[in-house]
Amino acid sequence: MDKIRIRGGRPLRGTLTVGGAKNAALPLMTASLLTDETLTLAQLPHLADITTLANLLSQHGVAFGMDGSAPQDGAAGRVVDLTAKEITSTTAPYDLVRKMRASVLVLGALVARCGVAKVSLPGGCAIGARPVDLHIKGLVQMGAEIELEGGYILAAAPGGLRGAQIVFPTVSVGATENLLMAATLAKGETVLVNAAREPEVTDLARCLIAMGAEIEGLGTDTLRIQGKDRLHGAYHTIVPDRIETGTYAMAAAITGGDLELINGRLEHLQSVTKVLSGAGIAFSPTERGFRVSRANGALTGVDVMTEPFPGFPTDLQAQMMAMMCVADGAAMITETIFENRFMHAPELARMGAKITVHGASALIRGVPKLTGAPVMATDLRASVSLVLAGLAADGETEVNRVYHLDRGYERLEEKLSACGADIERIKVA
Repeated sequence: MDKIRIRGGRPLRGTLTVGGAKNAALPLMTASLLTDETLTLAQLPHLADITTLANLLSQHGVAFGMDGSAPQDGAAGRVVDLTAKEITSTTAPYDLVRKMRASVLVLGALVARCGVAKVSLPGGCAIGARPVDLHIKGLVQMGAEIELEGGYILAAAPGGLRGAQIVFPTVSVGATENLLMAATLAKGETVLVNAAREPEVTDLARCLIAMGAEIEGLGTDTLRIQGKDRLHGAYHTIVPDRIETGTYAMAAAITGGDLELINGRLEHLQSVTKVLSGAGIAFSPTERGFRVSRANGALTGVDVMTEPFPGFPTDLQAQMMAMMCVADGAAMITETIFENRFMHAPELARMGAKITVHGASALIRGVPKLTGAPVMATDLRASVSLVLAGLAADGETEVNRVYHLDRGYERLEEKLSACGADIERIKVA
């Protein structure tokens, strides 16, 4: 099991390219199940989660092809063809689904195209329960008959799905994406109310429109979909990863560096830049993205509450906590999306951070310096928060269980090293 070693205290300087968004790529790959023609995705990141979903889609009958000479549209990532000419299996087995919760996204697409699906319930998650009841209830409203049996969701719609008005009681990105895909092949009109507004949802909608879907309300909390008999193939470039963008912006700030983030989109990070500006971080647009650095030397403690988009994203909460550990004064971080998402706090405390967790809130009192120590990652975003802390700490930090990191950050050590970080991956037998 690999680990990452960091010798901290070196400011990050230079340029760093943001890749395609993992959280956009996963539903976009699943959308290939909706057509028998080829869906081509550019800027597909090379990540463990992408490989996991590719393995699942392959057993459903999706064929993958990579064309290194394909037009990149300025994309830094791979260009991959996905073709589901024939669905060879409508079962998503536990052994594959348990590795990644996003695998449940195949449910809506399979029922919509094939009229039947058997999808394993996702396994547990380190950052709390994320039930799929909203996915199931929405499909039932669209005419699907669903049973839970032996840990599987058994769904059938022999007459096809039909349009419905679905009001989400709470905002759910996954349920919005699942039902959005299902609605494109349903009979009649589907209206999704209180839908998620994340840029990744909008990116999926844009791709579906390119495939022939009729969708209105992009970027709003009400999506209106007119079902079609079939969709066709398309070429789509995946939106840049706003979480990776925010992470590297905070890496520049925590080290006192100066980075230009190529492909970074400030319009997707408005709530983040507002908070970070209050903490003493400056942003300036460039032709290729934007530049980020400290505005006046020191960082200042600020309070943050995570919220659905356009609020501060829960996927940047751990990174924010790491940065606040070395800010002047105190900061309060309140997590409203997931329970159990402060598991990085004890690991940061091993490095000298002063953090007090009480329920859904964490009080951080800034210290002049963190000190390198061996730490252990507990989930994807927690793992990168420890990397950020290590970049700023005195001495050497070893981050263990970096397989979490590999789920969501492509070539992290290479990108950071190119900007001046003393960081390396160590193979452990």
